[in-house]
Amino acid sequence: MHTSASYLLALDQGTSSSRSILFDRQGRIHAMAQQELPQIYPSPGWVEHDARTIWQTQLATAQQVIKQSGVHAAQIKAVGITNQRETTVLWSRKTGQPLHHAIVWQDRRAEPACAVLRAAGHEARIQEKTGLRIDAYFSATKLQWLLDHVPGARAQAEAGELAFGTVDSWLIWNLTAGAKHVTDVSNAARTMLFDIRRNVWDADLLKLLNIPESVLPQVLPSSADFGHVDVQWLGAALPIGGVAGDQQAALFGQACFSSGMTKNTYGTGCFMLMHTEAQCHLSHHGLITTSSAQPNARAQYALEGSVFVGGAVVQWLRDGLNAISNSGAVQHLAESVPDSGGVVVVPAFTGLGAPYWQPQARGTITGITRGTSIAHIARAALESIAYQSTALLQAMGLDAQQAGAAPRHAIAGRWRCLRE
Repeated sequence: MHTSASYLLALDQGTSSSRSILFDRQGRIHAMAQQELPQIYPSPGWVEHDARTIWQTQLATAQQVIKQSGVHAAQIKAVGITNQRETTVLWSRKTGQPLHHAIVWQDRRAEPACAVLRAAGHEARIQEKTGLRIDAYFSATKLQWLLDHVPGARAQAEAGELAFGTVDSWLIWNLTAGAKHVTDVSNAARTMLFDIRRNVWDADLLKLLNIPESVLPQVLPSSADFGHVDVQWLGAALPIGGVAGDQQAALFGQACFSSGMTKNTYGTGCFMLMHTEAQCHLSHHGLITTSSAQPNARAQYALEGSVFVGGAVVQWLRDGLNAISNSGAVQHLAESVPDSGGVVVVPAFTGLGAPYWQPQARGTITGITRGTSIAHIARAALESIAYQSTALLQAMGLDAQQAGAAPRHAIAGRWRCLRE
């Protein structure tokens, strides 16, 4: 019988893959497994995932790291979850089955509903409560779309038969075999339904968007009792002790704990966050305000800039243009020319996020001449990531000066998408 709980199991459910990592007591990686997550594009500007595949791939990688490490599940002290944010899942409380594919954070189908809210003058009210701009990026109008377009969904929701959640809630529901319908503040803050000042679901916003409160998960601090993994999945009833949306988790993981500390990470998108501690500063330069990972009941905040297409532009070069056979080949292709030759790529495949917030924008390539090659386009595509991140940093510097918390660190995260 193994009694020494010496390991932590991290579940990292991202936009392009599901990953599990087993850490030892010194924080070293003991084992890691990863599976790619298929992307579904049913219409232009629409992006979906099969929620069942999200669960299956995440579970499979967790089981794989335990098997390949030789560690018994009883040696794992706790499980932590980090996840792609805003992606919206709606499922039956009775069967546990999703009613529809998960609507991914990049998806733009709810933009008409957002336009109605803006035209009605709700922008300032919603930003004051949630810290967010009215945009289809966030979960609220995605959930509204599901309730209005999936046959029977609204009636079931009003009868208390459905559960809504971001990906963390969906994973916890499955890990606990339906025992827990919960989320943490950092994920709740991305729904456009959560009052980040009071740390509660906002009744006025629920009424405005016609969303029944019964579908919502319980909100906990990021470090809390999120239930136990059912023994059938990993071989032991492991406690789930920590949950945070991927970007707030990265802010915490890069040790940005105090006001002014800033990180930028590069994955499917690019996300820059600056910690502001207990100060809830609203942006005047196109950023949003969000709840940081919250270790206890004390509220924590950050300013955030979101670039919707970062590493995803490399996936487009691979899958859309067939310019490269694998993501890692982009560097050699881009370095085969000295510069972009005047070519500029604006990868607004699903609109532009911060600091522009132009939902109707679409991708463009300009500066093409007879001498333009695919290498020039690849180089311009990579440069687009730098240009977008620079715009975020400039906006954050302006907001930080007004808030009295100038950025003190800009930490570059790993090129996750290029490795995947």
